[in-house]
Amino acid sequence: QVQLVESGGGLVQPGGSLRLSCAASGFTFSNYRMTWYRQAPGKERELVGFITSGGITNYADSVKGRFTISRDNAKNTMYLQMNSLKPEDTAVYYCNTRQYITDYWGQGTQVTVSS
Repeated sequence: QVQLVESGGGLVQPGGSLRLSCAASGFTFSNYRMTWYRQAPGKERELVGFITSGGITNYADSVKGRFTISRDNAKNTMYLQMNSLKPEDTAVYYCNTRQYITDYWGQGTQVTVSS
C-alpha cells in the first residue's frame, strides 16, 4: 500500500528557510518521479516542482532559484529545501507520486511565512 508522509512544516519569518521531507513506503521509490504541490487558502493546488527517478528536477517559475528538490533513494525520502521564503509561499505542501493512472498524496504539512 502506497503511503506518503510529509513533515518539516512550521512558522518561519520572511527570508527564512525550511526543509520539508516526504517519507514514502509501499512501492519501489527509486523507480518513480516524485512531485511537490502546494495549496494556499482559497486557491487551487499548484505544482511546486518534481524530481525524476534519474534525479532531474524541474520547478515552477514562482520558486525557481529559491527551492531545491532532492531525493535519497536509500531512505525512500524526498526533500524540499525552501530558502528566501516569502509570505506568498504560505500553503499546505503535499508530496505526490503517480503510478500508472493513480495519484497518491500525503496528508500535507503546513508552511506559514509571517513576521
